[in-house]
Amino acid sequence: QVQLVESGGGLVQAGGSLRLSCAASGISFRFNGMGWYRQAPGKQRDLVAEITRWGFPNYADSVKGRFTISRDIAQKTVYLQMTSLKPEDTGVYYCNTVPAGHWGQGTQVTVSS
Repeated sequence: QVQLVESGGGLVQAGGSLRLSCAASGISFRFNGMGWYRQAPGKQRDLVAEITRWGFPNYADSVKGRFTISRDIAQKTVYLQMTSLKPEDTGVYYCNTVPAGHWGQGTQVTVSS
């Protein structure tokens, strides 16, 4: 069965960095693109970064140049390196397949100004 466990969130000041991790089971990275989604308070959940099954990254305009998605196929882990964080990056971050399937619990990221 599919299980996604996100970690690495926390409270950080604007301009700071965080690295999120997602341990995935029941999903083959060779056949599924993976993404990081963000749900800001009171807003819908949006895809901010994805890595295709072939390993190519794509980013939402709002995070381009600041966030980097990567994966370790052997460890079945997806990462999101976030730098130059802004208060508008605040939200719960989830990893999932693209398109999305089963959701994990997410990890909270709070960026203070």
